[in-house]
Amino acid sequence: MVRENWQSLNGAWRFTFDNERRYRLPDGGIGWTHEIIVPFPPESQASGVGDRGFHRVCWYQRDFLLQPGGPCVLLHFGAVDYHAKVWLNGHVVADHEGGHTPFVADISHALLPDGPQVLTVRVEDDPHDLAKPRGKQDWQLLPHSIWYPRTTGIWQSVWIERVAATYIGKLRWTPVFEGYEIGCEVFAVGDLQDDLTVAVRIWHGSNLLADDQYKLIENEASRKIALSDPGIDDSRNELLWSPERPILLDAEVTLWHDGELLDTVKSYTALRSVAINRDRFMLNGRPYPLRLVLDQGYWPDTLLAAPSDDALRRDVELAKALGFNGVRKHQKIEDPRYLYWADRLGLLVWEEMPSTYRFSSKAITRMVREWTDVIERDYSHPCILVWVPFNESWGVPNLTAIQAHRNAVEALYHLTRTLDPTRPVIGNDGWEASATDILGIHDYDCDPERLQARYAISDSARTTLFDQRRPGGRILTLDGFPHRGQPIVLTEFGGIAFDREQGESAETWGYARVGNEAAFLDIYRRLMTVVNTAQMFSGFCYTQFADTFQEANGLLTADRTPKAALELLSAATRNIRLN
Repeated sequence: MVRENWQSLNGAWRFTFDNERRYRLPDGGIGWTHEIIVPFPPESQASGVGDRGFHRVCWYQRDFLLQPGGPCVLLHFGAVDYHAKVWLNGHVVADHEGGHTPFVADISHALLPDGPQVLTVRVEDDPHDLAKPRGKQDWQLLPHSIWYPRTTGIWQSVWIERVAATYIGKLRWTPVFEGYEIGCEVFAVGDLQDDLTVAVRIWHGSNLLADDQYKLIENEASRKIALSDPGIDDSRNELLWSPERPILLDAEVTLWHDGELLDTVKSYTALRSVAINRDRFMLNGRPYPLRLVLDQGYWPDTLLAAPSDDALRRDVELAKALGFNGVRKHQKIEDPRYLYWADRLGLLVWEEMPSTYRFSSKAITRMVREWTDVIERDYSHPCILVWVPFNESWGVPNLTAIQAHRNAVEALYHLTRTLDPTRPVIGNDGWEASATDILGIHDYDCDPERLQARYAISDSARTTLFDQRRPGGRILTLDGFPHRGQPIVLTEFGGIAFDREQGESAETWGYARVGNEAAFLDIYRRLMTVVNTAQMFSGFCYTQFADTFQEANGLLTADRTPKAALELLSAATRNIRLN
């Protein structure tokens, strides 16, 4: 949803930690100790603060001048970790809990008639709270094992936009591949009036595909826009989105009342389908082998926040250059600009909810609320191929013994399928599967011969795999949920540590270690040969895209330098032999 009249509030803000929780109101004599560069978290060097200690509360403040425009002013936060309370000129305008999802506030009533506007944000983010969705953020002072530095406070963009008193509050796109249609849902908010209409125009390049108008009923319109179906596959493919041909359809949505234009939103959508057919993942009605790489979305100087929009685009380009057709975003809800570039450049994205690490009703309540917001935020992105609410039983550690833990996984699976029936869902990825559309397996055995023997295609191999062998020491399916023929995807494997600077003497780690580039390429090629040729798999996901702090098992270093020539890594990923 792009509008012309907006302004960024990123940049320098006043900042202070409040470890003693002394301040309650923005006019309470807050002592500002730092200047911070938003949207970089205070733990990052790029923020100008660079403090990775334990801090439960922090405060932000900045002044801004409002640009002219419509009478209604909306304040947007991309993500604030974890509980944010927002004041404008001393008036509370927002109160939001959830570290990975956006929120918006109408601040029109709190604006001063002229002069600088004062925006203040209080953030509470208990570093020891294991009952909140926190992903890979460490609860110890220093990063350990597979956990990394914490992210506190504002870590995605802040901006404002001016709109009319009545405006488009939400827009959703649903491709309907079978009918060659685009589902469009438009919701109006604000000073609602009778006789509102919405106009929707869709283009493929310069070719106008649809120009429709609808009357809003109860302030919303929900329609399927039928495109002209060319029939044969060759012509159909000119409009279908895929990683190989990321065809996007540009859209413009306008809101009208009695001939008066109220709001204009630029958008885009795509025509594509993701589905399961027997033991295969399907893209646009055809079996599609998944070649994914696990991507944790950290950068050395900015942590979970992206250094820039160019950095997000470059990560998408590098994943494709490495030979992958998708990424598994691991324990992170990525900046929506990453999804934009994945849509535009053609990269599938496997979206996974950051985990809690303690089971309780509070933890599940938080997770359900935030996961619902995640699905709402990213529903319209064509790049999203699957939803994953749980990973490796994190937050539900006793699935084999406690019914409540199993109930949580099954409930989140069915909730997700309810909120989005168009995409496959994995209830719990890695092992101990119950309700799931795809069976994900995590197996870090780095011996290619053993891996090949384990996943050889045969009925006896499948029986042995599910009933006897236990990758990671965990059963693959829970009692009562035998494998029913769903696609099997090796969703974590590899993890070969290669530290170019220190070789085998490095203090960094992986699931296996090599000391030079030749050995790294050799084992990577052999592992990729196994997973590309194993007929049992509908796809795979290699660990991992880039080195992440103490883990040196990336194909790239932390600064995104390839550890071998990109063309050699790409050929190995696709199991292609170069001359």
